[in-house]
Amino acid sequence: MADERLLRELALRSFTAAEARGLGVDLRLLRLEDVRQTSRGIYEPTDRSIRDLGQRLETHLSMQPDAWGSHRTAARLHGLWLPPWVDEHELIHLSKPTHLPRVRRPGVVGHRVQIVPGEVGLFDGLRLSSPARTWLDLAQELTPAALVAVGDQLIRHPREAFEGRSEPYATKAQLLDMLRAHRRVKGVGRCKDALADMRVGSDSVPETLLRLSLIAHGFPEPELQIVLDPDDPRSPSADQGYREVRIALQYEGEHHNSPGQALKDDWRDARFARRGWATIRVTAADLGDDFARPRRELRALMAERRAA
Repeated sequence: MADERLLRELALRSFTAAEARGLGVDLRLLRLEDVRQTSRGIYEPTDRSIRDLGQRLETHLSMQPDAWGSHRTAARLHGLWLPPWVDEHELIHLSKPTHLPRVRRPGVVGHRVQIVPGEVGLFDGLRLSSPARTWLDLAQELTPAALVAVGDQLIRHPREAFEGRSEPYATKAQLLDMLRAHRRVKGVGRCKDALADMRVGSDSVPETLLRLSLIAHGFPEPELQIVLDPDDPRSPSADQGYREVRIALQYEGEHHNSPGQALKDDWRDARFARRGWATIRVTAADLGDDFARPRRELRALMAERRAA
């Protein structure tokens, strides 16, 4: 018979009934308020705050060896941004090839998809659809702007020191090849439209949404990652802007609120100012109203500088 310590540890993660029995655990001893059965033969902690999506997926995959994590589940585990209306993970998304029946069990959204080699693999020990394939799988759920934003995250050049990788998840050419291999899959047309609007150089989703907002409101497409002095390896850069009128736009997320980062931002803006550039700082508050304030400031600055 399992001791109380083992019972407590088991109640902190998802597990299968077979696993519990193998450990000598009588499921009747697990208190009702600690765990609940979420699917046939699968138990999870009642407390959602201690549930781990990767561990939950691992438990489901142990009972579905022909399946893999996909759609929302794969996006979250790859660290891809999802808009609020899609960023919900109570249900596990599992896919199987089209020649196999979809997974049908409580707690799971089952899919049958056509895949080609390279679109499914092991990521941190979990069988998942690739980031690029996940983007295609989500095409029916995402708005056009969100689809571009996720796509920009696939093709951006990562910073190895911070992200542990030096290559993008995919190039635009690779994404186009994938779409050509799935001409009849729902969402391919939406992905092709998004691909035309995707750009290398948007280092965050808000930067992408800012660029799309500017274009939608009649501004020229901004240049991305503008290096002030290309010959200086320590030169600061602007997230996006307009070189011909010397206007830079800098999106500042939460980490810019720290004193150390604020000093770096002031130094950056001063360097741009000495070269005759004006800087518009954009924050998360601007994201909430479609960047209305930055757009007003940009329009006024452009008119002033073009008149001069």
